[in-house]
Amino acid sequence: MRRFALVLALLMALTACTAVSPEASSTTTSDQRLYVSLGDSYATGLGPNGTGESFAQIVAKRSGLGLMNLACNGATSADLLSQEACEPDAGGRTQVDATVDALRSGRVDLVTVVIGSNDLLEPCAVAENPTECASSAVTGTKTNIATALTRFREAAPDVPIVGISYPDVFLGAWVNPSLPNGEDVARTSVSLYQDFNGEIAAEYAKFGAKFVDVTNMTGGYGALTDLTDDPKYGQIPAAVAEVCTLTYYCDDTDVHPTPAGHQAIADAVIAAGRGTPPAPSSPAPPTSER
Repeated sequence: MRRFALVLALLMALTACTAVSPEASSTTTSDQRLYVSLGDSYATGLGPNGTGESFAQIVAKRSGLGLMNLACNGATSADLLSQEACEPDAGGRTQVDATVDALRSGRVDLVTVVIGSNDLLEPCAVAENPTECASSAVTGTKTNIATALTRFREAAPDVPIVGISYPDVFLGAWVNPSLPNGEDVARTSVSLYQDFNGEIAAEYAKFGAKFVDVTNMTGGYGALTDLTDDPKYGQIPAAVAEVCTLTYYCDDTDVHPTPAGHQAIADAVIAAGRGTPPAPSSPAPPTSER
């Protein structure tokens, strides 16, 4: 987290995952097996053009499970424990409380959690010391995740739980003309995501939960010297081209996934639920090195 300040300097320009939450869509019947989705706007399907199909909806359809989508746009890890869930039938319960009740019913076959991005964006973008803020945010995120997972495991020790990270959207700064020093931001973001995801993954592992590292799956830890020919941007790092395909960041400075991004996350979640590793992304082969 030591080089966080450069990235955070740009975050005030982002809407990120902080729009007012609509009611998250759920599709359940009284006797159906359930998939419970917790988190933020990645789970609700929010994007620059409104709300569309999220990875959670794709997972539910392909798995034949009813979806209880408790996620809220703008949610932080603390909100999972303290704020009302956005699923219409949550009845005023928090995302964690509603999940615990569902787990106790014995009907849940899968729980996913995508959380953490908003823990950093809102407070640290305006903090006097962004680096210290980021370090504190990681600690808080881990604590809140541990609290939630403790309750989930008490309610249902064996139900599959999958934590989900985010694509490294800041790689898109490499080609986004509205951002100053974009290439420096992209380079800094690689270690930023590695540090954050490594700590969060370890927290999930303590509870026997799986962790889908979407950052790694989408090439976010790759060398930025590996170039590819992109039809829009020309010769750019392969990892940048991948994040431009999977999110709206490169064109719109919007961190949310495109339909292709939601599909990629869904594929990884389903693979994790089956106990198989997700297929790595396959950007065009590098053409040269810089």
